[in-house]
Amino acid sequence: MTATVVRYEPRGGAKTLLSARDQEITIAGPAGTGKSLAMLQKAFYTSLMVPNCRSLIVRQTHASLTGSTLVTFEQQVAPAALAEGVVKWFGGSPRKPAAYQFANGSEILVGGLDRPEKFLSTEFSRIYVDEATQISLKALETLITRLRGNAATYRQIILACNPDHPKHWIKQRCDDGSMRMILSLHRDNPLYVHTDGTLTERGVDYMAKLDALTGVRRLRYRDGIWAAAEGLVYEGWQDAAHVIDPFGIPAEWTRWVTVDFGFTNPFVAQLWCEDPDGRLYLVREWVRTRMLVEDHATVIRDRLLAGHPRPRAIITDHDAEDRATLERKLGMGTQAAHKTVSDGIQAFGARLRPQGDGRPRLFVFRDALLERDPEMDAAAAPIGLAEEVLGYVWAVKPGNAGGLKEEPVKLNDHSADAARYMVAARDLGGRPRVRWL
Repeated sequence: MTATVVRYEPRGGAKTLLSARDQEITIAGPAGTGKSLAMLQKAFYTSLMVPNCRSLIVRQTHASLTGSTLVTFEQQVAPAALAEGVVKWFGGSPRKPAAYQFANGSEILVGGLDRPEKFLSTEFSRIYVDEATQISLKALETLITRLRGNAATYRQIILACNPDHPKHWIKQRCDDGSMRMILSLHRDNPLYVHTDGTLTERGVDYMAKLDALTGVRRLRYRDGIWAAAEGLVYEGWQDAAHVIDPFGIPAEWTRWVTVDFGFTNPFVAQLWCEDPDGRLYLVREWVRTRMLVEDHATVIRDRLLAGHPRPRAIITDHDAEDRATLERKLGMGTQAAHKTVSDGIQAFGARLRPQGDGRPRLFVFRDALLERDPEMDAAAAPIGLAEEVLGYVWAVKPGNAGGLKEEPVKLNDHSADAARYMVAARDLGGRPRVRWL
């Protein structure tokens, strides 16, 4: 067999992870510190060194695994081994899941928790979970039951993630000693930081983007802090509860579209579905700056509504000219949104609370965003409801004794406004003012 040379410079938390033998480990830290790469390197080294070792690389969804994690594995971890035939890709069959197969009999199975049928019937010596804050505690406990492989090595499950809410189950599990947490820092990543601590050319550009973040997103993704936003408007929001995997929406469920107009500020269009029990699901979302309303109308018709029946109503911001343009291009009437902020926020917050069955009454599909706006990405602005809500905070007016919370900060709130229109239309009553064409 050809000797495979692997060049990797582990530092700090990454180096600690490679030799750590604890059964449960989380490697956590800011964005861009090399957490996932370190985890994948350990998966690769273990499979090379331990014959007949069966491992699993998993994420919440199959699409996110193939579109991100496996790209890193093939391009940065195992390109030489794949080229030399030391590792071969097996695409799966009706009987066996997809896997990287090693010449020594080891294999790394891959899969998403949205498609667990094949790999959860298998036993593993190692399990690697990327973007682990997206999975549930129940999913972790299920994966641990499969950690019964018989290869000549210790058994271990590793989670890689950015920090989340301080009450997230991963943080709590590490705090109570059930799981070890290894911290990953920017200085651990040779791509961005030299050994003397100075930034590389790419590091200067990357850190500038992180420095532009604000609020809780800066605390988590730039500073690596498990933080909740101070003065968060929607304190009941939890990604683990409210961001869910997509599923097929029955044709008989009611569809709604909400629109918040903008040009320099982003234009937002959201497709909501309502189940028979009145729960709302944000299934598609379009967020884009510097486009004309008539062009947004084309996206709404051809992409946002594609495959769905006609919405019961299109609920929009009050701009008369933009409403008229949208109606003309879509050939559908619109309904003026209920725009008072305080009662809308209270209604939205009420939907976030678990009901008698333990479930909230509002959800966002994990893949709802149709595409990312490059200009907003360059400005490190949150895109879409699931990102905006993390930094949607109360404004404190200097003249208010005791710092009373009267209204949210008017920044990065366009998806939040569109979502509030939806909840207000369903929960605050009143006769809609609809213009029919």
